[in-house]
Amino acid sequence: MAETLTFEEQNLVGVYNAGTRGGTVAALKDMQGYLAAEETELRELTASAVKKLLAMTDEEYAVLDLYPEA
Repeated sequence: MAETLTFEEQNLVGVYNAGTRGGTVAALKDMQGYLAAEETELRELTASAVKKLLAMTDEEYAVLDLYPEA
């Protein structure tokens, strides 16, 4: 099983959720291209989320709780 997404990663993936794991990874990578150089925290968060998404299966992605309670 893949590494668990952090609360912050879950929120980020929820915002960029494209309905599929591959689509969400593509959306996150696309978003990274628009980040300013000084947005290092968001860049690192996105990279971490993408790494974890790539390590999981489509089945694992399908059961993620992308909209957790605060």
